[in-house]
Amino acid sequence: MDLTSPLFDKIRIKSRTRAPNAPKVAEVKEPCSHPGCTAPGVHKAPKGRDREGEFFNFCLEHIREYNATYDYFKGMDDDALAKYRQAEVTGHRPTWKMGARAVGGPTHVDETVFAEARNMRKKGARRTADNPQAPRYNALAMKALYTLELDGDATQSSIKAKYKALVKRHHPDANGGDRSSEEKLREIIQAYNYLKSNKLV
Repeated sequence: MDLTSPLFDKIRIKSRTRAPNAPKVAEVKEPCSHPGCTAPGVHKAPKGRDREGEFFNFCLEHIREYNATYDYFKGMDDDALAKYRQAEVTGHRPTWKMGARAVGGPTHVDETVFAEARNMRKKGARRTADNPQAPRYNALAMKALYTLELDGDATQSSIKAKYKALVKRHHPDANGGDRSSEEKLREIIQAYNYLKSNKLV
């Protein structure tokens, strides 16, 4: 990077200087919190555990001394440290057990809560051996069926029959080589191949 470029001369940073007529604001500096020290306490230091948000104000010499000896866990025994580590997992926020067997939780499961979910699952069920007359198709399969001039109630046998009829109708030998029919035939074959690759035919 060329730092001598004239483009850098055009960069201006807004000045933080005080306006000429603005009144002077006296800087308030607390004295150092170390006993007997009268130097300004410009460095903040936390007061420790259970006093979050409270700070000492130290001078440079005493903040270094304080930092060298600071121990957040001072005075905690092994049990207290173990509890602290366990609470650290959840960020020291309260948690509750979940489920029907949780203390203070419900003593039974309300079956009506799950009724709507079960009904929706039944409506969206795919075709099975127990329910061969209720096929369900995804959006791409429905598009393929629409290309074959069928709807969502189509069965395997009706898809095969419709495919054979459409191929005969749009084949070049049957329509005199019409280009529009060839394009339609290509779409029909692609739609049928999609259904076949997804084992819907």
